[in-house]
Amino acid sequence: MEFGIHFVNSTYPEPDRAVEFCLAAERVGFTFAVTVEHVVLPTEYKSTYPYSANGKLPGDLGTSLPDPLIWMAHVAARTKTLRFMTGVLILPQRNPLVLAKQIATMDYMSGGRIELGIGVGWLEEEFDALGVPFAQRGKRTDEYIGAMRALWAADDAAYGGEFVNFKGMSSNPKPIQAPLPIVVGGHSEFAARRAGRLGDGYFPATGWSGDIKPLLAMVREEAEKCGRDHDKIQITTGLDPDDLIGSAQRMAELGATRVVVPSTQFRDDVPGSLERYAAEVIAPVQERLA
Repeated sequence: MEFGIHFVNSTYPEPDRAVEFCLAAERVGFTFAVTVEHVVLPTEYKSTYPYSANGKLPGDLGTSLPDPLIWMAHVAARTKTLRFMTGVLILPQRNPLVLAKQIATMDYMSGGRIELGIGVGWLEEEFDALGVPFAQRGKRTDEYIGAMRALWAADDAAYGGEFVNFKGMSSNPKPIQAPLPIVVGGHSEFAARRAGRLGDGYFPATGWSGDIKPLLAMVREEAEKCGRDHDKIQITTGLDPDDLIGSAQRMAELGATRVVVPSTQFRDDVPGSLERYAAEVIAPVQERLA
């Protein structure tokens, strides 16, 4: 079982603190860090945030939320083994050719330590501000995944779809990882089936209190329907804060190989809190699951 840290760019937006935290996390045994994103936050919105009781995002409009890719590049340059994943990047808001170049460059420059966690988004007002249609964002996401993979796989690439079309295009450098992992995030049936159909991994939302068993079954069912090996789709999820070791074992029994913990719990004592967590949770879990 691997342990990662979530919300790192929102918890540690300061450049030096971000590096300090990730170096400490790397040293004590965490293997990956997960960033989040919103390009802009509307002052008022009617869209419902699905992971809080009041339907609103936590924090306030003045909360720093650095761009996940730039934050990851900054910290990746100072670490050696820690992997970095967007969890999630809102894919239909991005130009897929530009993003393919950015992610491939980051993977190349970091020695193969980047994972692209993607979601379709929920905040319609943000889409409106960016001039991106909210409707059909799921289909747009599917096409963008295919277009990026075409550019990463070979030169003289082509892709034809409703939302993105090109032929005879090359983008270099290529990612070191082949394939570069695309992790589908979200707690919906659509997300689970997208992961089974297109994903290298699945990341059900950590702030969601529902049962993930049906979602994992959908991932397996969709993968089998598409002729894919569902065992190769890596599952990342969260832990029950009231039963860390027990819930890690239960997640492992469901097929999860990675878990994430919120970085906010470590903010007041670095590296001490990380060292204690490694000794009290990571080591016992890995010993129990060995």
